[in-house]
Amino acid sequence: QVQLVESGGGLVQAGGSLRLSCVVSGNIFSGSSMDWYRQAPGQERELVAHISTGGSTNYANSVKGRFTISRDNVKNTVYLQMNSLKPEDTADYICHAVFTKVVNVEGATVRKEYWGQGTLVTVSS
Repeated sequence: QVQLVESGGGLVQAGGSLRLSCVVSGNIFSGSSMDWYRQAPGQERELVAHISTGGSTNYANSVKGRFTISRDNVKNTVYLQMNSLKPEDTADYICHAVFTKVVNVEGATVRKEYWGQGTLVTVSS
């Protein structure tokens, strides 16, 4: 029932911008930290950006200052604004959710994670 659906990928010239969206269904968004990963052919999956349930963010050094992650808790959507794109940003961009909740009075938590299908970003030189 939980689904993560990305959109916004495409072909852009170096120096251009794209805004990716990930819509989360299944009533888990408000309890989930969200991530954007990317994976290029032959490369390992890389964490690009993270946003907590409270809105704090972290970025990979390679995108710091160029990318911005944000979330809209009304629309259940996480965004990745990508500016000053470089050819090395070319990759499949994948949305990721980590849902946690407290399950007992002692503070124990359960954790579930979900992945989107990805959206392809191609940056030409």
